[in-house]
Amino acid sequence: MTQSSSRPDTPTDVAKLDRRSFLKTSLGGTLFLGAVSTTMTLTGCASPPSERLPAVGTRMDARYQFRFLTDTDIEIFEALLPAILGPSLPEQPQSRRLIIAHTIERMDAGITQFGPANQSELRRLLDLLGFSFTRITIARVWSSWPDVTTGEAEAFLQRWQNSSIGLFNNGYMALVKISNVAFYGHPGQWHLSGYPGPPQWAVEALPQFKNA
Repeated sequence: MTQSSSRPDTPTDVAKLDRRSFLKTSLGGTLFLGAVSTTMTLTGCASPPSERLPAVGTRMDARYQFRFLTDTDIEIFEALLPAILGPSLPEQPQSRRLIIAHTIERMDAGITQFGPANQSELRRLLDLLGFSFTRITIARVWSSWPDVTTGEAEAFLQRWQNSSIGLFNNGYMALVKISNVAFYGHPGQWHLSGYPGPPQWAVEALPQFKNA
């Protein structure tokens, strides 16, 4: 698989997910997510965006600055992306780590273009997953995210996908959508989804392709 070479701090297709309500939760789900975020804030668990540098060996002259995702958020997606993307990720460990890192950077760049309401909903969802008490009791993920295996991540996603609780269904869809768009929306992964890329006439005629 071709490694990403685009600048992750430019707009991406992730921003196109911003429609009305990102999670579209019920009133009860919204109140629950709000309670989780409030609890984390009051207990000092809320975290600023990550100060993590880009993946080792990539764009050493261009340090990406995270603007939304925290260190814990990054750990969540590092655990979930192998389960969500499956065989689309390369098997070679270094290439795998680099592509996961690039994908998470593109997620962050896209999320910053969401409307405030959708950013708030996504923050509450990630807080729920990152807070140890709700990670265990609600998500039923017993290990901390850096220790979660791909099998455990798959089991978590399946539970939420098949849950009778709408909040969990919508949370599952949000996690999967944002991951898939950030990954398959990059030109280096277009071929994995069967998309051949824009026609040559469009590449030559439209400035957004020339500047990509």
